[in-house]
Amino acid sequence: MPPDADTLGFIAGVITTVAFVPQVVRVWRTRSADDISVWMLMLLISGVSLWLVYGLLLWRLPIILANAVTLALILAIALLKFIYRKKSY
Repeated sequence: MPPDADTLGFIAGVITTVAFVPQVVRVWRTRSADDISVWMLMLLISGVSLWLVYGLLLWRLPIILANAVTLALILAIALLKFIYRKKSY
């Protein structure tokens, strides 16, 4: 019997969300996020935020959970990028 839509959504959400964990760990360990584009982060934050709102409007738990956790990870990367930025003075 094939998985239902929510099960498939949870599986997809876990896979795509976990994909961000190594990047957060790398930025944390190296204390550098110079190679991460600010524009990419801004676009990703915007897109994931909209997916989160979409999930809330439909009240679909897989969409809500996956995008809430993904947004937290992306915001952590953005915060670390700000904290670890190189001073040019």
